[in-house]
Amino acid sequence: MKLLTVGPDIIHSFATVEEFAESFQLGPKDLLVSIEAIYSRFLEPYANGANVILVDKYGAQEPTDVMIDEFIKDASAFDYDRIVAVGGGAVMDMSKVVAVAGGASIDEVIDHLPDFKRKVRLVLVPTTCGTGSEVTEIAAVNRTRLGCKAGIAGPEMFADDAVLIPELLYGLPDHVFATSSLDALVHAVESTLSPNATPYTRMFGYEAMTMIVGGYKAVVEAGPAGSPERRAKRNELMGDFLIASDYAGISFDTGGCAAVHALSYQLGGKYHVPHGESNYAMFTGVLLNYMEIKSDGEIAKVNRHLAGILGCDVADVYDELETLINQLLPKKALHEYGVAKEDLPEFADRVMTTQERLMRNCFVPLDYDRVLKIFTELY
Repeated sequence: MKLLTVGPDIIHSFATVEEFAESFQLGPKDLLVSIEAIYSRFLEPYANGANVILVDKYGAQEPTDVMIDEFIKDASAFDYDRIVAVGGGAVMDMSKVVAVAGGASIDEVIDHLPDFKRKVRLVLVPTTCGTGSEVTEIAAVNRTRLGCKAGIAGPEMFADDAVLIPELLYGLPDHVFATSSLDALVHAVESTLSPNATPYTRMFGYEAMTMIVGGYKAVVEAGPAGSPERRAKRNELMGDFLIASDYAGISFDTGGCAAVHALSYQLGGKYHVPHGESNYAMFTGVLLNYMEIKSDGEIAKVNRHLAGILGCDVADVYDELETLINQLLPKKALHEYGVAKEDLPEFADRVMTTQERLMRNCFVPLDYDRVLKIFTELY
């Protein structure tokens, strides 16, 4: 039985981009991958002749097969032996695939991933605090040619170095902070409830829950939305949120994500809802249905743990959790995103037929009727 997968050779922490640049010494044999806003604000003075690709030109949405194929083609024009990816989950996930692909198409990589061996070094630097992609072997891709969103995973996609720099996150828009950190919270809860969870992964998962929910409380209590006091508290805690994201990533890389992600991929794939927000739309709906089937075991421990952080009765834990999170990101019903009732059976069918990898990790098995019930209740 696998107890824990540990990815990057080293996890580094630097207070500033300048400290990172002094340590990693970018140069002409590097491929620096980022987005325009991050590159111009933080990275340009330290590029030092590095080859640069800014992925904004491929589109603003989450990674698609078409975007990645364009990225692979552009990267093939450069001579480099290290990829340094500085960005959110999309930047890091696409860079993982490009590092492994060696010029091959995304479909070839997905279909024959075990045959690929990475020939360049890979450095991942997150600019959000949610995906944990810097410490996982997983990349999420919207396969537009097949009409589904999927995760691909293999040890060659682990970074050689993961680098945490709180300074990069100080200017995060409130919505991005909320959606990214929510993704990390869902990673922690789903991987802890997974049948693949181990004592090691649960240790990381529970600590991630403590840090994220406790951090939410501190941020909300600091002042009203948009206030300087709330922003200052968030920046003060940003290093902790980055670490919590990594803890959750380490937990889910072994434990796996489950139904929350499988259901959210339908909303995100068709209606282009940000990943963390689509996760939140499904989060407690899935947990409540788990509870209807089995209310003891690990889910009872998770509920007690969350209730302890929130300072509420266990019976009220999901309501109180939503009350807290809604002060950062108000929850919406599915119809508010434009979802039609006619979408729901199709969504449920796609969960069962395209997300088997995730559904195997559910706390309890969910069939088509149960998945359709969850979508209907959240509609």
